[in-house]
Amino acid sequence: MVDYHASNSQASSGGPAIYMDPREQENDWDRDLLLDPAWEKQQRKTFTAWCNSHLRKAGTQIENIEEDFRDGLKLMLLLEVISGERLPKPERGKMRVHKINNVNKALDYIAGKGVKLVSIGAEEIVDGNAKMTLGMIWTIILRFAIQDISVEETSAKEGLLLWCQRKTAPYKNVNVQNFHISWKDGLAFNALIHRHRPELIDYDKLRKDDPLTNLNNAFEVAEKYLDIPKMMDAEDIVGTLRPDEKAIMTYVSCFYHAFSGAQKAETAANRICKVLAVNQENEHLMEDYEKLASDLLDWIRRTIPWLENRAPEKTMAEMQQKLEDFRGYRRVHKPPKVQEKCQLEINFNTLQTKLRLSNRPAFMPSEGRMVSDINGSWHNLEGAEKGYEEWMLNEIRRLERLDHLAEKFRQKATIHESWTDGKEAMLTQKDYETASLSEVKALLRKHEAFESDLAAHQDRVEQIAAIAQELNELDYYDSPSVNARCQKICEQWDALGSLTQSRRESLERTEKQLESIDELYLEYAKRAAPFNNWMEGAMEDLQDMFIVHNIEEIQGLITAHEQFKSTLPEANKEREAIQAIQAEVQKIAQYNGIKLSGGNPYTTITPKTIDNKWDKVEQLVPQRDQALQEELAKQQSNDHLRRKFATQANIVGPWIQTKMEEIGRISIEMNGTLEDQLVNLREYEQSIIEYKPNIDQLEGDHQLIQEALIFDNKYTAYTMEHLRVGWEQLLTTIARTINEIENQILTRDAKGISQEQLHEYRTSFNHFDKKGNSGGTKKWTRLDHSGGLMAEEFKACLISLGYDVENNKTGDAEFARIMGIVDPNNSGVVTFQAFIDFMSRETTDTDTADQVIASFKILAADKNFIMAEELRRELPPDQAEYCIARMAPYSGPDAKPGALDYMSFSTALYGESDL
Repeated sequence: MVDYHASNSQASSGGPAIYMDPREQENDWDRDLLLDPAWEKQQRKTFTAWCNSHLRKAGTQIENIEEDFRDGLKLMLLLEVISGERLPKPERGKMRVHKINNVNKALDYIAGKGVKLVSIGAEEIVDGNAKMTLGMIWTIILRFAIQDISVEETSAKEGLLLWCQRKTAPYKNVNVQNFHISWKDGLAFNALIHRHRPELIDYDKLRKDDPLTNLNNAFEVAEKYLDIPKMMDAEDIVGTLRPDEKAIMTYVSCFYHAFSGAQKAETAANRICKVLAVNQENEHLMEDYEKLASDLLDWIRRTIPWLENRAPEKTMAEMQQKLEDFRGYRRVHKPPKVQEKCQLEINFNTLQTKLRLSNRPAFMPSEGRMVSDINGSWHNLEGAEKGYEEWMLNEIRRLERLDHLAEKFRQKATIHESWTDGKEAMLTQKDYETASLSEVKALLRKHEAFESDLAAHQDRVEQIAAIAQELNELDYYDSPSVNARCQKICEQWDALGSLTQSRRESLERTEKQLESIDELYLEYAKRAAPFNNWMEGAMEDLQDMFIVHNIEEIQGLITAHEQFKSTLPEANKEREAIQAIQAEVQKIAQYNGIKLSGGNPYTTITPKTIDNKWDKVEQLVPQRDQALQEELAKQQSNDHLRRKFATQANIVGPWIQTKMEEIGRISIEMNGTLEDQLVNLREYEQSIIEYKPNIDQLEGDHQLIQEALIFDNKYTAYTMEHLRVGWEQLLTTIARTINEIENQILTRDAKGISQEQLHEYRTSFNHFDKKGNSGGTKKWTRLDHSGGLMAEEFKACLISLGYDVENNKTGDAEFARIMGIVDPNNSGVVTFQAFIDFMSRETTDTDTADQVIASFKILAADKNFIMAEELRRELPPDQAEYCIARMAPYSGPDAKPGALDYMSFSTALYGESDL
């Protein structure tokens, strides 16, 4: 508080006290300083000149500052001129009381402007007290000429000093640090004038060692060209060790007000620069989004045809290579694109938030590059991906089946061709024509045995034809050779049937001439043929290829094989009985002295053939045992792979679901500052990322399962595709939650919303967000609120915050207005971001198109257009060229060549609806 403590202050009549802003205490009136005659002289001259600079507007002036204000008349007139307001009518009497009343009216007016006068009474002014009069004038100067000067929220004195420092900073030998000795050499005064009116002063010719010339030059130029009266003498400033601070401040404040128009232009230019910087950054973000979206869509468009290509391969190796290429795509190529897609959505949301915060129109990507377009293309990609994998697995199963069938066809065809070898020659020989009766009968019995054998082979021929037909139906790549071989077998079989029938007819014609047949040979032949056929069938079965997919199937084959082995003792008895028949033949022949010519006439199956084939069967049995055991071991290994994958999948699956639920709760129950929440969420995200090795382990187990051609897993309901989708959704969800907090920080900082306000908004929003969203084990979902308020929920939220939107005519209209702001598309749902934007718009100020137009109008000196040189003079080079490149030519009636339309440019920045 300032105290003008004059010697008679305690005895004054109690006039109004002078009040000074605490920030101005360094400017307090110190009566002791007035003891310096030099300072008092400077103040008298400066204050007198300052008063006259205003009084001349009323056609008068003062000569002696303490004498001319004694009657209060010119004092009241001075206050009316500088304030632009009317004071009470002065009293025109000459008496002392009239003068005191007039001075009191002036002091009352000063006090009414928030200035508390201390120790200055009307009597002291009427009595001509020079010190009190100078103190009163200084108070008026502070209040009406200096108090409103503020740069970057500084006090008046600090603001004026900061303004001087900024304006003189580029000038050599000028260093303004105060309002006394920094001005003694006169260069600071000249720098202020040159900065704003460079044509008036040749600054480079001024010398620091010639202060008188410098001061006089500045004072004369200011008085002649700037209408600033000379308020100080150069000799007084130079001749004083420390010039009077109040006199310098008074004089400098006149320069400040003289150049206030330029200050307005600078302020306008700063506003435009800020707006243009925001626009340039937003355009850069839009370009980045467009490029990233184009690249991602191009990749999807290139990938989908590859995934939709269903051209089958001919061999298992080629299909296995396709599957390996697909695995490489899933492991190497797709994961970075998942990250790009997530980052694209985050960039889009951040850009839209920045545009809303800067009152810019929402960003509309070019056609086909909306987030929804990308999501649609991504959905098509995943559909093609799933179909491609299923097709490849089906193809592998088909090729595996084809290879098995083809090998089975070749084995059966080889066995049959081996059996038919020489049969045509046998059936076409004429041996019966010269044979005896017994020989003919023997030939007939032999033929009957052959027919029995032929009938037994009918099934094999039918099986060969059936396998060939199935290979054709399954589109086997080597079907032509299979068909040719099958056709040859069938034609040969038909020929054998015809020849057999022809030979039988021939033998039957001669049968009447034949009587004797060796019953033992016949019995041997009859029993040896089916036994031989059984052995051939057993060998075929023991060498038959098999394909199984689980333990149950191989155990079924092992059981069947054990059943087959259990029949071997009975079969061996049959073999011994057949061999006994042959032994009996030899015994009878030897006993009767019969010389046997050749072998058994009824069959070509010799005892040695039977023994050799039996030995072969006995060799094949353990080989079959070994093959079945090896397959059992393989299926047990596959079962181990299934269990290993299932064990990990049954841990990872619930873990992902739990994390999704935790993220949902975190988004509802966030505590602390937004920065704390952001740190916690990022730590939480890192803990999720650190879980990635478990996913990679599962991918490795899954690859082993696929390489083993395992197509089912009864130990878990989770598939690798299911877990991949869950993992990708988990990463995307935590990233989106972090982005939501970042956008809230961006909104808070840009709109000036306090942490408490934002917490209150979030708490209110969550309280009324009643609609939950849950998911089962087959979907990955966040178990949280819906993230949006329905209309009635939003109304309840507004009422809780103090808005009058009750169900009445006024309330309904207000609610309709608010809904038009927060839900312009009439979706029926209000998002939290729209809610925050509305609340921040209701409580904070933002720059508008009108403000930008007003700023351009200042730079254009009130013209409806602006010239390029004006933009280059007032704005930084890059932003000036930015405006020039985008402003359309002005076409109004007052247009000039090269004129630019800043109004339409501002409209484009904010959108038509804002103007």
